[in-house]
Amino acid sequence: MHIETQFSIFLINKPGVLAAVTGALAKAKVNIVALTLADAGEHGVLRIVCDDQDKARTVLGRAHDQWTETDVMVMELENRPGAFANMAQRLADEHVNVSYAYCTGGAPGGRTTAVFKAPDLIHAKMVLRDAPEARKSSDASSRVSPRGRRRG
Repeated sequence: MHIETQFSIFLINKPGVLAAVTGALAKAKVNIVALTLADAGEHGVLRIVCDDQDKARTVLGRAHDQWTETDVMVMELENRPGAFANMAQRLADEHVNVSYAYCTGGAPGGRTTAVFKAPDLIHAKMVLRDAPEARKSSDASSRVSPRGRRRG
């Protein structure tokens, strides 16, 4: 479990826009670790966590004009019924609000990546640090970036 940079990319809701942004990342060999796309009428918000934030930032700076960065908590969970619910309950029990969350698809019996946005990520991380559902990962690999930087 670690804190990572999430990019929120504001897209016009028309054919080809999603493909252009994700294609630019693919061409630069930036892997998308997790993503969600939400419709908001004429616009959508693509939220992504990538394996190389610096390269993603460079690509987005060239490929798109409206995006922001924020920190989120990323963790691997067992891909089984209740794993996500257990994490959400642990946070609720400690009065940690979850602003939004999403998961990747995972193979049955395998693992999935969960992304949580909470107002106090340090507290949320402390609450979840001993959760048996989450795979333990080294904090040395954590990267914390500036928050809310806006491009465009």
